[in-house]
Amino acid sequence: MNKTVLAIDIGSTKVSAIIADISDNGNIQITGSGKAKAQGLKKGSITNIELASKSIRNALADAKRVAGTDIKSAIVSISGAYTKSLNSSGIVNIPHKEISVKEINRVMHTSLYNANVPNEYEVLHALPYNFKVDEQDFIEDPLGMNASRLEVETHIITTQKSNLHNLKKAVRAAGVEVENVILSGYASAIAVLNHDEKELGVAVVDMGGNTCNIVVHSGNSIRYNDFLGVGSNHITNDLSMALHTPLNVAEKVKMNYGSLNAPSNDLIELPIIGDENSTHEVSLEVVHNVIYARVEETLMIIAQSIEKSGLKDHLGAGVVLTGGFSNMEGIRELAVAIFDNMPVRVAQAPEMDGLYDDVRGPQFSAALGLIKYAADNYSHYEIDVNKRMRHHGESPIQDSAVDFNSDDDTHDNSIPVAPDNDIKSKLSKLPNEKERKRDEASVVSKFWNWATQLF
Repeated sequence: MNKTVLAIDIGSTKVSAIIADISDNGNIQITGSGKAKAQGLKKGSITNIELASKSIRNALADAKRVAGTDIKSAIVSISGAYTKSLNSSGIVNIPHKEISVKEINRVMHTSLYNANVPNEYEVLHALPYNFKVDEQDFIEDPLGMNASRLEVETHIITTQKSNLHNLKKAVRAAGVEVENVILSGYASAIAVLNHDEKELGVAVVDMGGNTCNIVVHSGNSIRYNDFLGVGSNHITNDLSMALHTPLNVAEKVKMNYGSLNAPSNDLIELPIIGDENSTHEVSLEVVHNVIYARVEETLMIIAQSIEKSGLKDHLGAGVVLTGGFSNMEGIRELAVAIFDNMPVRVAQAPEMDGLYDDVRGPQFSAALGLIKYAADNYSHYEIDVNKRMRHHGESPIQDSAVDFNSDDDTHDNSIPVAPDNDIKSKLSKLPNEKERKRDEASVVSKFWNWATQLF
C-alpha cells in the first residue's frame, strides 16, 4: 500500500515542503511542493517561533494545494548548528550463535547507553560505522552471521534539547506533528551520494544562504559532521559594502554577474546606498574580486574542517558540493585548487518522478533527501531521534526497551497479561507484611554474623 510523506526542510534562507507518494517497492512520486522565505531563523536555528511557524505554514499551504491532500505529520530537517558529536561502542554476547535483528538492536542501544551524552543534549542519530563479529573487523552487515560476540562502533550526533524543542514547537504551530527529525547534512548526503562514493569515503558540503553543513561519510556511515555559519548571503553583504549599494541590488548583482571565472572590464551602473536616486559606475572586475575573496575564504574554512576531522586520508571519492551556493560558476575549479587536488563534484538534487521545475537544483538536496529517507534510503542500521532502531527495508522497531543486564535475548519485551482466573491465585501467593519483615530481619541477622566472623 502506498504511503504519503511530507518532508519539511527548514533552511537558513528558505523553507521547502515536499509531499510524495512512496510505493511498496520504494518508488517515489512527487505530488506537491512549496517554498517560502525563511523568517525567524538565524544561521539555521529558530530565533522567533511565531515567524518561523508562519514560513512553514506558507510553504505547507502551497504543497498541500498542489498535492490536493491534507497530511498531518512530517519528517523535518534540523540544522547542524548547536550539534555535538561523539563516538561510542558496545559489545554483546550472542547466546544462540546467530546474529538476528534483536542482537543488533541490543548492541546499538548498548553503545548509546555507554555514550557520555551531556544532559542538555538530545540524540538525533546513532550511526554504526564499524561492526565487529568475534575478531573480524568492518563487517558491512552482520545480520544472519554465526558468532559468539558482536561489537559495534557508532557515531552519535546530538543537538541541544532547547534547539530541538523549538523546532518541533514551530512545526506544530503550523498544524503538523513531527514524525522524525533528520540532520540536514545527513539528508543532503542521502540525496546526492552514490554507492561507490560511500564505499570510497567522501565529504558532502551543503552550501546554503547563511550556513554550510559538512558530513564525512566513511565506512558505510557518517563519521564526522560540522557546521559553519557562512554562506552565499555573506557575498551579498560584501558586495553591498564594497560597492556602496543597497542589499537588494547587491543580491541582483551576485545572481546576474556572480562568477569565479576570468572577469571582464565592463561597467555596470548601480544606485548608491542612502541616495538611491543617484547612481555610480562599477567595474565587473571589482565585483569579481569581492566574490572571489569571499568564496575562497569559505572554501578554505571548509578545507580546515575536513582536515580537523582526521579523515582526510579516507576520502577516496573526494568532496561533493551541493546547496544553492554551489551554483556559483567556477566554484568546482577553485575548490579543487584549495582542497589539494582532491576530486570535487558539484551535485544536483536527485531526479524523481513528478519533480517540479521550482524544486530542481542543488538547493533542494536536503528536502529530497528527507523523502528518500522516508523511502528507507538510509544507513543499514541507525537509532533515530525517537530512540528506535531503524534497519534497511524494515519499519522502525516499535519497542526499543533493552535489558542491559541480560545476555539472553530469548525473552519477550512485551508485558504478559494473566487470565482473570489466574490473577487471584497469583495475588494470594504474595507474602504478607509480617512475612516480609521476618525475611528482612533474617537477612540482617545473617549479614551481622558474617561481619563479626570476618573482623
